[in-house]
Amino acid sequence: MELTPKQQALELINKSKHILIAPGRADGDSIGSGLALYLVLSRLGKRVSLVVLDPLPSKFNFLPQLNEIQPEFNGLRDFVISLDCATAAADKLAYNFQDDKLNIVITPKHGVFKPTDVSFAEGSFQYDCLITLDAADLEQVGPLYTDSPKLFQTVPLINIDHHASNDYYGAVNLVDLTATSTAEILVGLIEALGPSLIDADVATALLTGIINDTGSFQHSNTTPKSLTIAAQMVGFGARHQEIIQYLFKTKAFSTLKLWGRILTNVQHDAGSRLVWSTAPLSDITETEATGEQISGIIDELMTSIPEADIVVLLSERDPRVVSGSIRTKRGIDAADIAKIFGGGGHHGAAGFKLLDSSIPEAEATVVAKIREYQAKRLMGVTPTPAESENVGLEPVISDLVKSE
Repeated sequence: MELTPKQQALELINKSKHILIAPGRADGDSIGSGLALYLVLSRLGKRVSLVVLDPLPSKFNFLPQLNEIQPEFNGLRDFVISLDCATAAADKLAYNFQDDKLNIVITPKHGVFKPTDVSFAEGSFQYDCLITLDAADLEQVGPLYTDSPKLFQTVPLINIDHHASNDYYGAVNLVDLTATSTAEILVGLIEALGPSLIDADVATALLTGIINDTGSFQHSNTTPKSLTIAAQMVGFGARHQEIIQYLFKTKAFSTLKLWGRILTNVQHDAGSRLVWSTAPLSDITETEATGEQISGIIDELMTSIPEADIVVLLSERDPRVVSGSIRTKRGIDAADIAKIFGGGGHHGAAGFKLLDSSIPEAEATVVAKIREYQAKRLMGVTPTPAESENVGLEPVISDLVKSE
């Protein structure tokens, strides 16, 4: 009988000695999941490297063992020095260190070695297993993938994720589209790895991922299973109030300033039950806010405006690059709307990115298309992305959807 993805993942993890964990872009789910898995695998006697090259937002400072995250990747790859022995035989091999140099001394049994007999090559990576977390595709792993693509091609890879847009790029794909978060998937995997592996620190890291991706259980993706698992984590000692305080109640001054400008730009179309706002690059620059600080306000808008079925935030993080984030009420598929613009995501939260577009251009296009979508839906016609023309701007999935 063929093994399930979970069984395949367990088999590969159990036989591996050195494991590299590569979360997707830094958010509560990817970082919380990465730390939980790091702690568990370390307790199982594995040699574990947890690498996150993205800057870590200060709101994650409460997470246990955050200092174990490596902000740089050294590759841990063998360096092979080859000696051609076709014309001379090696008798003795020795080495010494001198002036910060490693000298390798080879004594021939007969004949003479020449410099041209020596060649060099990169050897294999020193990892038995690579685990990506919360990354729908390898590009979402960021520089770790783009700078070391051979690592991802040669080391057995376990892809653990919950996004509908996942590319199933791993040798093992533990992808559960019904899960609220990658952390939720990890709970079952960790329980299968062994008893008593979830303590207060692991539970706190896992609950952080679940709370992050459910908006503290306010998003429409919240399920009975996620609530049950959250209760389990609290039972294990997860520091629930600490998570809420850092993720939702602690705001940098720059965040508050940017939110003020976004709220000033809010617009409402009562007929389409649509609310949207914009964050031009000038607002982001002047308030010294980061991209990560933008995403939280759309959830506030969704929960604070009962008249809205759809909330959209358009932000310009780079010149003429507009990221869109979508939130919808239950019964409206945000991912379907995002697909109109080449994006994707989940039922209640999705995103997209428009290249070579200004905020006014993107706003006009996006609002018109969503009005068209809503008009069909409210008339009882099931709208599909195929029914709408593509916007004509080169689209890719938005970084914003990564936090969903």
